[in-house]
Amino acid sequence: MVNLDYREDEIVEGCLQGGRKYQKLLYERYYGSMMGVCLRYTNDREEGRDVLHEGFIKIFRNLHKYTKGTNLGAWIRRIMINTAIDHYRKSAKHPNLVEINHAIHEADVHDVVSDISAEEILAMVQKLSPAYRTVFNLYVIDGYSHKEVGKLLGISEGTSKSNLAKARAKLQQMILKSRIIRKVEGESYA
Repeated sequence: MVNLDYREDEIVEGCLQGGRKYQKLLYERYYGSMMGVCLRYTNDREEGRDVLHEGFIKIFRNLHKYTKGTNLGAWIRRIMINTAIDHYRKSAKHPNLVEINHAIHEADVHDVVSDISAEEILAMVQKLSPAYRTVFNLYVIDGYSHKEVGKLLGISEGTSKSNLAKARAKLQQMILKSRIIRKVEGESYA
């Protein structure tokens, strides 16, 4: 349970003074939302937890750089996203990145997720290749432009667009497959 007895500025100040109690409070306050961020960029909970812990280490080491009075949650979220991107860069050679010099026309995305839970969607996103998953998360969830995604990942804007289109197509395939399986198993749809 998150302790809301302390104000954010008190927690930050306590952390800056090296107080373990305050570090624990900060960790507990942001654990849930930041774990959600990390899970979107990783293959499973264990890997997500590793990225989360690495991110909190960076947060505690760099908390002196936080500007008091600004949105602490947004600052923490940015560190977590950057930590997830660093993890992605370190983890493999990215065999699924395909360099394309022109933008690919993206197919219309239909509303195929209305009958699927958030947990099921997260599991599907986690099944995407690291390259597709990272571009999908940065562009769709976190609101980066293709140009920004390219800069963050060291790929071209065209590759970002291509990987997003492929990620969406794969997700659509997974969602449709899930719907077919449900129909066969007798679940009803509206």
